[in-house]
Amino acid sequence: MNVICENLRNLWIALSILAAQSMLLAQTPEPSPTAAADEETIVPTFETQKLARTYILDVPAPRGQITDRHGAPLAQNKLSYNLAINFPTPLDFSDAQAITFAREKIDKAQKIIGRTLKISDDAILRHYRNRGIMPFEIAQNLTEPERDSVKKDLPAGMALRPVYLRVYPNGKLAGQVVGYSGRTGRNPDGVIDNHETLWPETEGREGLEQTFNEMLRGKHGEFKLTFDKDGRKTSEKLIGPPVPGYNVVTTLDLRLQELAEKALESNAKRGAIVIVDPNSGDILALASWPAFNPNQFVPSISAEQFKALQDDPNLPLLPRAFPSAYPPGSTFKVAVGIAALETGAVRAEDTYECVPALQIGNVTFHNWKKDDRGALNFVQALTESCDTWFYQVGIRMGAEPIIDWALKLGFGEKCGIPLRGEVAGRVPNDEYMKATHGRKLLNGDIANLSIGQGDTLVTPLQMAQAMAVIANGGTLFQARLVQQVQSIDNQVVTAYPVRAKRTLEISPGTLEQLRSGMIAAVNGANGTAHAASLDAAEVAGKTGTAQWGPKQKERTAAWFGGFLPADRPQYAFAALYEGDVGSKIHGGTAAAPMVAEVFKGVYSGQRATTTARRGRETEPQIRRALPVEEDESD
Repeated sequence: MNVICENLRNLWIALSILAAQSMLLAQTPEPSPTAAADEETIVPTFETQKLARTYILDVPAPRGQITDRHGAPLAQNKLSYNLAINFPTPLDFSDAQAITFAREKIDKAQKIIGRTLKISDDAILRHYRNRGIMPFEIAQNLTEPERDSVKKDLPAGMALRPVYLRVYPNGKLAGQVVGYSGRTGRNPDGVIDNHETLWPETEGREGLEQTFNEMLRGKHGEFKLTFDKDGRKTSEKLIGPPVPGYNVVTTLDLRLQELAEKALESNAKRGAIVIVDPNSGDILALASWPAFNPNQFVPSISAEQFKALQDDPNLPLLPRAFPSAYPPGSTFKVAVGIAALETGAVRAEDTYECVPALQIGNVTFHNWKKDDRGALNFVQALTESCDTWFYQVGIRMGAEPIIDWALKLGFGEKCGIPLRGEVAGRVPNDEYMKATHGRKLLNGDIANLSIGQGDTLVTPLQMAQAMAVIANGGTLFQARLVQQVQSIDNQVVTAYPVRAKRTLEISPGTLEQLRSGMIAAVNGANGTAHAASLDAAEVAGKTGTAQWGPKQKERTAAWFGGFLPADRPQYAFAALYEGDVGSKIHGGTAAAPMVAEVFKGVYSGQRATTTARRGRETEPQIRRALPVEEDESD
C-alpha cells in the first residue's frame, strides 16, 4: 500500500509542476514590473475579459485509488496529454486571423501525429472570442508515439496539456464492482468564470466509483492568471495544489476474483460466483459474467459502443451477483433442514420414504430421480437431494418455520453492500401470496418452498452469506465489501469494522447433521456434487437446479453453495450458472465444476488433507441406494 500511495503522490506532484509550467503558456511579452500593483479580482464577462486583471481557476484533483485488500490497484490515475493551441495575448485577432492562426497549427499537428483533426471554424471562433486566453484543445489523449512525436517537434504557439486520466489496470476484472467514471461535461466554450475548472472533472458513474465519489474526488487546487490593463498576460502561478482524493480499500482478493471470473468465462455464458470469509463477512470475490471493461468509458464511450453493450442479449452491464435473484432450487434445503431439525419436526434418526412422486392436492410432485430410493434419514436425504422427502417434511412442519429460518439466514433482505441495485430477493409468505395470487400458502406452495422453487428468489451474494452462517456455526456477519477509506498518507478516514448482525441459536446437533450431509453431497458415493471434490481440501456443499420464467421461455438456474475446508472453514461460496432457454443443466454438472476450478487454483500444489480422506471413509451408508452418476444433479 505504501508503494501505491507513493506513486499517487508523485503523480499529482508531477502534474502540479507540469501544470504550472505548461498549462497556459502563450506567446506573451515579459511581465511588467508594475503588474502586481495593477492586479484586481473582478468577475469576467464578454465585455471585460480582455481587460480582466486576475482569474482564479480551479485545478481538479486526482481521484483516489480503489484497491483490493492487499493494496493491488483496481482503479488508479495516469497522466494523459492533450495537444492545445495557445493564442497570443492581447487578443487582437480578427475572426479571419484567428481562424488562419488556428488552421496553421492544426495542419502542423495533423502531420506530426498522423491523424485527421476535425475542428470547425465555428468552434475556433467561439473559443477565441469567449476564452482565447485559455488553451484550445485540438487533440485529446495522445498515444505514447503521438506524444513523443509532438515533443520532438512542438510548433510555436502550441503546448502539451497534462490532465489526469482514470485507468483500470485489470481491464474487465472486478469491473462490475469497481464501476467506471466519466467526465462531468465537455470542454467549456463559453465566457470564462472565476473558479471554473481548467478541464472537466471526472465523476463516478457506477459501482464503487459512484458510491464513494465524494471521497475519491479530492479537493481542487487554484491556478492564478494575471493580465495587465492592455490584456497581456503578466503572470501565472499555481497558488494552491490540488489535494488528491482518498483511497478506498476493498475486501476483495484480486487473485480469488481472477480465478472466479476465469472459471465463469471458461464454463458459462452467464453466471456469478461469490466467495466470502465466513469468519468476518468479508467479500473476497464478487464475480459476474459476462463483464465489461470499464476502460471503454475512459475518457468517454461512443454512442455506438454503449449501444452495443446495452443491446448485448447476455447483458454484460448487469452484475448478476447481487442485483439479480433466482429461484434457489435444492440449495434452499439447508434452510428447510435447519427448520425441521430445530423445531423437532425431524430427528436425526427419523426416516421418510424417498418415492418417485407424491400427490399433493390435485397436483403430482416428482422427485428428480425416477426410482424409489427407500427410507432415508435427513443426512441421506440431503446427500441425495431427495425432493419427495423434503415435500413431506415441509408440509408436516408448515411454512412458518421455513420462512423464519430462511429470514434468519439472510434470505429475503439486502446484504447491505455499498453498491447500487442490490435486490432483497423473496421468501414468500401468506401476505405475499394473498397480494400476488389471492390466497394464502397452500400445501402445494409449501412443497415448492421446501425445494426452493415457486416464488422464492435468492441472489448469489445471499446464498454465499447463508453458507457462511452454516460454516461458522451460526453468526450472520454484515457483508463487508470495503474495509476502510484512507488518505494519501495512510491515515484512516473512515473504517468499516467487522460486525455481527445476529447470532442464530442453531444447536450443535443440527450443525453436525448439515455438515455431514453437505460433505457427503460432495464426497459420498450418492452425492450430487462429485464434480466439486478436491484432493487438497474437503468441500461441503449443496447443489440446486431450478426453473424460472414463462413456460415457452423457461430457463434453468444451476447452483452450488457451500464452504471449505469442511472442518475449519476459510471460504464460503455460491456459484450460479444461468442456462439458455430450453437448456438441460444441473447444479452438479454446471455450477459445481466452476467452484472446483476456482479452488484448485487456490490450493494448487498442496497435498490432500487427512480430513478429506476421513470424510470419504465415514460417509453415511444409504439403504437400497443405487449409484449416482457424476453428471446427475437435482
